[in-house]
Amino acid sequence: MTETRATGGPPLGAIIEGGPAAQPARVPLIGRHIHVVPLDPAAHAADLYAASHGAGDAALWTYLISRTFPDPEAFRAYYEAAALRDDPLLFAFLDATTGKAVGHAAYMRIEPAHRVIEVGNVLFTRALQRSVAASEAMYLMARHVFEDLGYRRYEWKCDALNAPSRAAALRYGFTYEGLFRQHMIVKGRSRDTTWFSLLDSEWPRVKAAFE
Repeated sequence: MTETRATGGPPLGAIIEGGPAAQPARVPLIGRHIHVVPLDPAAHAADLYAASHGAGDAALWTYLISRTFPDPEAFRAYYEAAALRDDPLLFAFLDATTGKAVGHAAYMRIEPAHRVIEVGNVLFTRALQRSVAASEAMYLMARHVFEDLGYRRYEWKCDALNAPSRAAALRYGFTYEGLFRQHMIVKGRSRDTTWFSLLDSEWPRVKAAFE
């Protein structure tokens, strides 16, 4: 970033023109392989529960804030409360062929005044992991952030021990920025958090790689 310096004064950051970014709204983002839609527990909870609570699925929840749920009713109740919030603002990932919900993510820590926003609470079920559809979901959410809402900085944070999430951040074009030590206590355990970011100036290159 260009620095400016008042005569005889200290270095200063570049002057930023324009006003704040827009608050994200509950609007669908439609792709070829995946549809990113506002999470509706009545429509999506049953599919999400089935896709995330089968044999061998417990690992999907290891690094998420929430745990596995004892039954579909508890799962739906949790998401009914979560879906009412504007931050985090949850979106479901629907398979474009079947219409079934196969994952979710949220816009969170939304700061329009600073034009900073984070993608988090990412759940890729096994049907979605390392797929073209997963990449498209991340592309659609990033494109919306930069091209429609006017943010300058898009963040990805994860447990430092979550190797798949760290790899995904890099694969989706985010840049590693550092480690926040003893950042959180999650499920009774200490969590170090890795921080990644994608800037508006980097988006054209990352967009071309996605496309």
